[in-house]
Amino acid sequence: MMQLFSLLLIGGGFVFWLFGAIWLLTDRSLLWKLHGMTVSDTLGSILIVCGLLLQAPAEWPRLLLSIISLVIWGTTLGYILAYNLRQRAES
Repeated sequence: MMQLFSLLLIGGGFVFWLFGAIWLLTDRSLLWKLHGMTVSDTLGSILIVCGLLLQAPAEWPRLLLSIISLVIWGTTLGYILAYNLRQRAES
């Protein structure tokens, strides 16, 4: 049962990744695409790591650290990219 739930989490993560990739093909602005891709990539990665956590519970400190890193760095890098794109558009 735990194996099935783990595979569902990993599969859900890949679905979020795919959604983020498809989101890039829309006709929205570049910042809108960046936001959608950053959010879906972060959520997808967290779901995948949670699925791995269920498969390897002994590795919880490393996997928890990777989740925290994903949240901090994914959000920060998305913000930096958006800020620089906006600065270029204004100048």
